[in-house]
Amino acid sequence: MSGLWSRAAAVAAQTPASRNRYVDFLRALSIGAVVLGHWIQAAPYTGGAEITLSNALEYQPWTRWLTWVFQVMPVFFLVGGYSNGVSWQSASQKGKSYAEWLEARLRRLLGPVLALLAVWVLLGAGMGLGGVDAGLVGGLSQMALIPTWFLAVYIMVVLVVPLTYAVWRRFGLWSFWALVAAAIVDDVLFLAADLTVVGWANYAFIWVAVHQLGYAWRDGYTAGLGRGAAWAALGAAALVGMVMFGPYPVGMVSVPGDEISNSLPPKLPMLALALVHTGLLLSIEGPMRRWLDRAVPWTATVLVNGMIMTIFLWHLTAATLVIGVALLLGDVGLGVDPATGGWWTVRPLWLAVYALALIPCVLAFGRLERSGSAGRSRPGWLLAGGAVVACAGLALLALGGIAAEGAGPLGLRLWVLALPFAGAALAGVNPLAGARAG
Repeated sequence: MSGLWSRAAAVAAQTPASRNRYVDFLRALSIGAVVLGHWIQAAPYTGGAEITLSNALEYQPWTRWLTWVFQVMPVFFLVGGYSNGVSWQSASQKGKSYAEWLEARLRRLLGPVLALLAVWVLLGAGMGLGGVDAGLVGGLSQMALIPTWFLAVYIMVVLVVPLTYAVWRRFGLWSFWALVAAAIVDDVLFLAADLTVVGWANYAFIWVAVHQLGYAWRDGYTAGLGRGAAWAALGAAALVGMVMFGPYPVGMVSVPGDEISNSLPPKLPMLALALVHTGLLLSIEGPMRRWLDRAVPWTATVLVNGMIMTIFLWHLTAATLVIGVALLLGDVGLGVDPATGGWWTVRPLWLAVYALALIPCVLAFGRLERSGSAGRSRPGWLLAGGAVVACAGLALLALGGIAAEGAGPLGLRLWVLALPFAGAALAGVNPLAGARAG
């Protein structure tokens, strides 16, 4: 670990003065919140005849208010808008093509997930050969592959950065409010007109809108305590109003039993939460940037960002493997009822074990974040097409896992598993090239 810190310190020392370190800090902070939130809410329970893969939000309703803090995907899209705006403008000024810009983005985003899927193919095949029910394999893998839904949506947002940035340069904040209006119409059609299919369009309207806020941040529209507080107050008023007086639930993630999910697909409370997080976090940007000028916090930020995709993608797989080992050891630790106070007393121990299980995953696969290309340039349309194919597979895996009853050999959903690998191949993403280079 000292070697990792030393390398991060060397990279940190070379940071140009022009870099906004707070962007990197918020990226690391948001991923940390996602990991901690997922680990806390995971509530596997063997009180009955079989294991139940549930979560604390279902057993203890008060915990749903905590999702207002731990649901930080809006922060990641905000940071993505800032960094994508910077990188696209820089690429354009240097005369780089869309294909050159996109290729670098896809290498960082798609490369690490291929190793995760390959490991799950092996795990799924092993469990199938061992006689494990395909439904259980599908449930375990679906829980582990939850992060892939975000990756699929984020990559789709990245694909249209040249368009959204051009719209931002032309219309400014109106481009954000237009998407807000579209999201409102979409929710009305979803809830009042019962047109549930159109609700999926809010994956585009809401997350692109938050991405536009990243452009606004970069151009100074949210700078300062006063502006930040105003954005936060607007978002808080809208969020409280929609939850208290509207049809929306409290939880900012899907909760079994709720008629409506605020996240699947995303709905207006998620957009209001984005305003709250944006306003609060950017209102303290000044002092935070001064704090990040110090060596230790900035080195820690660099260290986390160097393996951030690996941490994000593997944290639930690490937790799932721990649960599997607990099952093999006679359900050790799995008999504590998630509806009781005693369940909370053992949470610190579970968090520690999850963290220990994640460390070897990060050490083994972190180098894949420097994944390389196939060695020859691809046209932009092929890169984008490959990304769409890969994202389709990632989304289907997040929704249904790698296996299902009657799906195929050993219960594996082979055609779904093939999509991310096929898409990456079309885009020329070869994670092993980066591993060899690292």
